[in-house]
Amino acid sequence: MPEARAREAADAGPDRPRRRQARGEARIAQLLDAAASVFCSSGYYGASTNAIAREAGVSPGTLYQFFPNKEAIAVELGDQLLHRWRDTYGAAFVASHLELPLDRLLDAVLDPLIAFNCENPAFAVLTHGSEIPGVITREHDILHATMLSRTEELLGAYLPEVPADRITRIAGMSFVLFKAGLDLIMSHEGAERDAYIAELKTVMYRYLHPLVHDTPEGVTPESTNTP
Repeated sequence: MPEARAREAADAGPDRPRRRQARGEARIAQLLDAAASVFCSSGYYGASTNAIAREAGVSPGTLYQFFPNKEAIAVELGDQLLHRWRDTYGAAFVASHLELPLDRLLDAVLDPLIAFNCENPAFAVLTHGSEIPGVITREHDILHATMLSRTEELLGAYLPEVPADRITRIAGMSFVLFKAGLDLIMSHEGAERDAYIAELKTVMYRYLHPLVHDTPEGVTPESTNTP
């Protein structure tokens, strides 16, 4: 009896709310992982709370204790992924990378961005499509504009001899090349994915290399202009 009362007292003690909170956070993480899987396999429109609950191995009633509907799940998952994406590109676009030769600069910038998308395929699902909750698409549009601005800043510092208006065009073109290459990368796996990563870096290297300050003799930024 004393041991039982001691256990009851411990359960009612100050640690109990924290244990409940930890269990709740673990359940939310479980549901969000399941939602990411369902969104990837079915798309946002085709996903349902029942499918997410089934993927998580819980009842729909358990899911509704934490999320009122599919949109709320998508918004929470999208918010987490956008936060991680900010951290990822923040680490990719750093001033210290300006000291690197172009091939290593591309590795330093592109590798974490590509890895994030490959590890979080639900990010692409939740940031594209007319049916996606508006709050996610608005945040993504803001993030897109910020990334483009950071790309322009990085290229401007890396290519100080190139006029600002051309840097803007180069940044825009580089950004589009990256997005197009990323679509191909995401549609393949294994060795074929690695091959497409290498192809994307080759394309971007050959596009940018004639512009860098250590360009081979006789090649200048002006000589790379096309009619």
